[in-house]
Amino acid sequence: MNSSTLHVAKTRLRSLMKQRLSTLSPDVITAQSNAAFDALSRFKPYQDAKSLGVYLSMPGCELQTDSIVRHALASGKRVFVPYLHKSGLPPGEGPMRLMDMVSLRDVEDYESLQRDKWGIPSVDGATVHERQRSIGELGGESATDASLDLILMPGVAFDFDPETGAMRRLGHGKGFYDYFLHRYALAVRTEKTSAPSRDGSSVLLYALALKEQLLSPTSGEAVPVGPHDQPLDGIVLGDGQIKQSISNSID
Repeated sequence: MNSSTLHVAKTRLRSLMKQRLSTLSPDVITAQSNAAFDALSRFKPYQDAKSLGVYLSMPGCELQTDSIVRHALASGKRVFVPYLHKSGLPPGEGPMRLMDMVSLRDVEDYESLQRDKWGIPSVDGATVHERQRSIGELGGESATDASLDLILMPGVAFDFDPETGAMRRLGHGKGFYDYFLHRYALAVRTEKTSAPSRDGSSVLLYALALKEQLLSPTSGEAVPVGPHDQPLDGIVLGDGQIKQSISNSID
């Protein structure tokens, strides 16, 4: 699949999923978010994780993460959330904006975050220098990397590759997570802070998703992926199921 065909296929599936998810009521999303949280809280990789990266959810059409953030902080985990900033790269040499993961200090810090134009709680750039970073370089300033054990990711649609059993993810089209994971893996390899895995990093990658976002293999729908799309280790669903890539089964 060439880049043009891939772009068209991704755009088409995003439009289809947007329409499908828009029919879900707030009560359904809340119920699914609660079921996913209950399942995650009993999941050993989450229980064992000392440092957790997790997206902060928009008000609707995706699984809500408020309970997860609060529980992780109350459990003494280091919680890292997305922070978007200008990359500082010359035009044509990379994306104009980058995503990094920066730490929350505590519940009060989390509650103080202001919502952006999409309704997503967002870290104030003026406070970033006070926070730990999952990739040490940010805005030209160096800092010590803070390794992550588990990242809980959002997305639009997911499925399993019928040939490899790997979990595939369709994002929102900005490429923030894929480029972040690429940079994170490079930082891990450079610092040699953990044993290499399939991408050079030992961090586990799990999606959080409403059950409607996991495409059935009999539906005729599939997640189109390119060479830079990062496969995941598994998914936590709004019906309480946790499904894993065949290549990364966890007892």
